[in-house]
Amino acid sequence: MKNKLSSLGGLVYSTEAGRMCPACRQPVAQCICKQAVVPAGDGTVRVSRETKGRGGKAVTLVKGLALDAAGLTALGKQLKAACGTGGTVKDGVIEIQGDHIERVMTALKAQGHTIKRAGG
Repeated sequence: MKNKLSSLGGLVYSTEAGRMCPACRQPVAQCICKQAVVPAGDGTVRVSRETKGRGGKAVTLVKGLALDAAGLTALGKQLKAACGTGGTVKDGVIEIQGDHIERVMTALKAQGHTIKRAGG
């Protein structure tokens, strides 16, 4: 039983630092394993619209950005402000609530990204 518990990752929360990363065992705010991962893209940003699994609501997706997590969060905030709506950043994909493909594409082109519309 003791072997099984130690293989689960060990320390999860510390009263001094809060939540701990199970991979590098550092506080989540100072996690070194997440910062090292920068997705390698082909240089083309793909913008698409999706309604699947969202109760019929349209969501604009931005994929293929070769930015780290902090860069994606900052760009997501800029795009949400440009569209005047909400959204989130999940797994390297920026999700903007609503059908805002044209606004997102013009905002990304203004920043110098190569854009491609994906989907229908």
